[in-house]
Amino acid sequence: MANGRQNIYPNQIVTMDISELFYMTWNVTLDQLNLKKMKDIQTNMVQDILRVILGACMVYASIAHFTFRRTDFQAQVPEWLPMNKDFVVIASGVIELMLGLAMIFLVGQKVFVGIALATFFVLIFPGNIAQYVNHTNAFGLNTDKARLIRLFFQPVLVAWALWSTGVLTYLFTRNVG
Repeated sequence: MANGRQNIYPNQIVTMDISELFYMTWNVTLDQLNLKKMKDIQTNMVQDILRVILGACMVYASIAHFTFRRTDFQAQVPEWLPMNKDFVVIASGVIELMLGLAMIFLVGQKVFVGIALATFFVLIFPGNIAQYVNHTNAFGLNTDKARLIRLFFQPVLVAWALWSTGVLTYLFTRNVG
């Protein structure tokens, strides 16, 4: 136990509730969120366009989970995860569909949706790491170099979700005023 928090191992994530995951990821409790201020965050046209594009990419990825890339997504499910790989792929596809549609249509909740999507990207990152560590060929990533390069795109997706939805503005101004 460090700093009052217990160490969490990947196989324990499935037993945690969302507030614990949220706190671990963003170091903020749900009580500290100012939902009214979230709705007041303004974004510019470039952010809005990129938010919609990311949402459309998520919808596309969800369709891929259900159909033509299902096997590739199953290959990314870490072996240590005590769940059926097909269930994980379908469930994550459903979550991606909901988050993608929310990115496009829930404009009034875009900050909360951006936090949720960034958190989702963090939570699925172990699958990308597993693909690299286990030398798993999927999505045309058939060399360790290609799989390693892919790992560096996950932080880009997190940043994209946070910036395009105004989360960064919210986080830097939530204690002001």
